[in-house]
Amino acid sequence: MKVKTILVSQPAPKTENSPYSELIDKQKVKIDFRPFIHVEGASAKEVRTQKIDLKNYTAIILTSRNAVDHFFRIAEEMRFTVPDEMKYFCESEAVAYYLQKYVVYRKRKIYVGGRTFEELSKIIKKHKDEKFLLPSSDKLKDIVPSTLNKLELNWERGIFYKTVVSDLSDLTDVFYDILVFFSPSGIDSLFKNFPEFKQNNTRIAVFGNTTVEAATKAGLNCNIKAPTPETPSMTMALEKYICQVNKK
Repeated sequence: MKVKTILVSQPAPKTENSPYSELIDKQKVKIDFRPFIHVEGASAKEVRTQKIDLKNYTAIILTSRNAVDHFFRIAEEMRFTVPDEMKYFCESEAVAYYLQKYVVYRKRKIYVGGRTFEELSKIIKKHKDEKFLLPSSDKLKDIVPSTLNKLELNWERGIFYKTVVSDLSDLTDVFYDILVFFSPSGIDSLFKNFPEFKQNNTRIAVFGNTTVEAATKAGLNCNIKAPTPETPSMTMALEKYICQVNKK
């Protein structure tokens, strides 16, 4: 069956010249964007009940821009002035760059990994004397705590924000040829909003192994998978599939 409509379970890109815009122009398909999940911040009171005292830490491990936002939000709510000598360990350059929203980048001790947490852990390993805080969501990849524990660090996790299922009830009678997912939480949201969902002729596109596992476990057939050596991005995977089915 040909593809005419796609729903991406993420916010719309902020840039006009996104790969999705190119996909729309080249393949003449309609693409809508709708976050299936959203983030809600924990209160300072909720963080305190986790026995988190910000003055006890000398280093912060940041795995996402959400972690950056909610660490500084909680610090402000607790009226805690983050010391200039605080060290920041960022999983990626994007997270490190985002820190500039809150600190003068060149005047701070900022350490950057590559693209994975394993790469960042090699840098963290060189700073074993620090007292680390990991501000995170209530949902955390198992590899993060397991890696930190293996390093035998002095570290604590604080749940500073939560991943919450979005209300999608207005989509009850709306159908798309392809649904695109980037996390197990997105799959979870689909079935919490539509418990009776049947895939039928809807194609499912998934990004990452954990998303594939969640979709398969939920009984979905994953028609489009990324990243692969041939299609490292979701838009490339979508374009390849659309070219195959729409030319028939």
